[in-house]
Amino acid sequence: MAFTTLRLPPYPKLVTNNRFSGIFASQFHSSALPSRLVLGSSSSCVGTLSLSINHHSSPWSSTAFTCFSQTSELSVSVDTYGSNIIGGGGREHALCYALQRSPSCDAVFCAPGNAGISTSGNATCIPDLDIFDSSAVISFCRKWGVGLVVVEPEAPLVSGLANDLVTAGIPTFGPSAEAAALAGSKDFMKTICHKYGIPTAKYQTFSDASAAKQYIKEQGAPIVIKADGLAAGKGVAVASTLEEAYKAVDSMLVEGIFGSAGYRVIVEEFVEGEEASFFALVDGENAIPLESAQEYKRVGDGDTDPNTGGMGAYSPAPVLTKELQNVVMESIILPTVKGMSMEGCKFVGVLYAGLMIDKKSGLPKLTEYNVRFGDSECQVLMVRLKSDLAKVMLATSRGELKGVSLKWSPGSAMVVVMASKGYPGSYEKETVIRNLEEAECVAPAVKVFHAGTAFDSDGNLIGTGGRVLGITAKGRDLEEARDKAYLAVEEINWPGGFYRQDIGWRASPQKQFSRNA
Repeated sequence: MAFTTLRLPPYPKLVTNNRFSGIFASQFHSSALPSRLVLGSSSSCVGTLSLSINHHSSPWSSTAFTCFSQTSELSVSVDTYGSNIIGGGGREHALCYALQRSPSCDAVFCAPGNAGISTSGNATCIPDLDIFDSSAVISFCRKWGVGLVVVEPEAPLVSGLANDLVTAGIPTFGPSAEAAALAGSKDFMKTICHKYGIPTAKYQTFSDASAAKQYIKEQGAPIVIKADGLAAGKGVAVASTLEEAYKAVDSMLVEGIFGSAGYRVIVEEFVEGEEASFFALVDGENAIPLESAQEYKRVGDGDTDPNTGGMGAYSPAPVLTKELQNVVMESIILPTVKGMSMEGCKFVGVLYAGLMIDKKSGLPKLTEYNVRFGDSECQVLMVRLKSDLAKVMLATSRGELKGVSLKWSPGSAMVVVMASKGYPGSYEKETVIRNLEEAECVAPAVKVFHAGTAFDSDGNLIGTGGRVLGITAKGRDLEEARDKAYLAVEEINWPGGFYRQDIGWRASPQKQFSRNA
C-alpha cells in the first residue's frame, strides 16, 4: 500500500509546521451512548480515537505517510442518575505529541481535545465529529482518505466502533467489542485467566449483596471489591476491615453509584506487594512489550487515601527487571493473546496489564486489563519512545508485528499529575492556572501535558477536570527526571490545584523522603 501526503481542503485553525497537525473535538453525555454498550457503565466514557490518512489513489505524488489522530479522554463523575462529562485527556495529549514526532506522520487531529492540546501545536481541534456514531466516523474516513484508525477509548471499543471500522475496510488499531470485554468486564477477564492458567488473585463474582457479604465474612479482611464494568478508574475499593468491605458492596450493588458498571462485583483476595504497569502491542497473534512503567494510584503521599485515575508515574520501573518482564510475557501476555484467539476474538491494539508483584513469591499476578494506553504511564512512555509510533500502530493493525522491535531513549522519565483540590471527590472547577510556559522552560526536556483545561471568557487558562496537568520530564536517571519535574511543578501558579510530593519514592525511597523532610 503506497502512502502519500494528502493535500487537505481548507480547514479552520489548522496548525502547520512542514506537516499538518490537529484535533477533532466531540463531547457527549452518557445518555447519548448507544444501546450496544452492554458490558460497561453507560456513564464511563474514556478514550482516544486516532486516524492515519492513506491516500493510495491520490492524484498528488508526495511519498510521506499522513497520519490523522483523533483522541478523547473523558474523566467521568458518576452517580445513579447520570454523569458529568469532562472532555480532554493527558494521555491523549501525549499520543498527539508522539504521533506528531513520527517521521511518517504528517497530520494529527484530536477530539475533543482541550486548551493545552490546541495551543501546543501538537494537534488541531475539530469539534464536530461524534465518535460514538460509527457511520459518521466511517464517512469522515472515506471523505478524507483515512488509512488507519486508532481507537483508544474503552467505551466506544466496547460498543463496537472498531468492529464497524474493520467491516468498512478501514485499518484499525484497537480491539473488537468482543476482545474489549477484557476491560469491559472484570468477570470476563477472570474467566479467561482461569481457563488459560494466567496467574491472578482468587475471586468470586456476585450480583447479590448478601451473598457477597457472606463470602467476605468467610475470607476476612483485607479484601478487594471491584465493579465489574467500566467505572472511570474509580470502581475498586481496597477494604482493610469487614465494615469497609460491606460498605463498598452496598455502594455498588445497592446504591448503584457506578450505574450498570456496578451491577456485578468481583470480590478478590488481597495480594500484598508492589504494583506495576505492563504494556504490549498485540496484532492478534504476536505481541511486543513496551518499556516498563510504574504508576501511583492513591491520591495522598505515602500511598494513602482513595484510589484515583493516577497521580504520577515513571519509566523504567526498577521493580520490573528484564527477567520479570520475560515472566510477564510468557505467563500473562502471550497466554492471553493465544486464549483470545482460541475464543474467536483475536485482540488487536494495546494491552495494558495491571500487575501486582507478590511480596511472598516475587512473581507477578494480573489484577486488571485495560485495552488502551494508561494515564499517567502514557506520558512517560511517549516522551521516551524513539520509534515511529504511526508505523508501529499500522503494523499492529495489519498483523505484521513479528520481528518488530521498539527503540527507547536511555535514562528515565517521570510525570507528576496536578489535580483540582478535592479530587477524587467533589473538586473545585474553573480555577485559573498560570506560568505554564515558564514551567516548560525551567529545564531541558520538560513537557506539560494537559488533561482537563479550557479558556475562560477572559482568555485565562482554567482547570475543568479532576486531573488537570501532567508535568513530565526526562533525565539521565530517575533522580534527575524527578528533580526537573518538581522544579517545573513549583513554577506553576495554581492555588486551586495540588499534587503528590513523593512520586518516585518506590524506586529511591531514601532520596525521596529526604527531599520532603
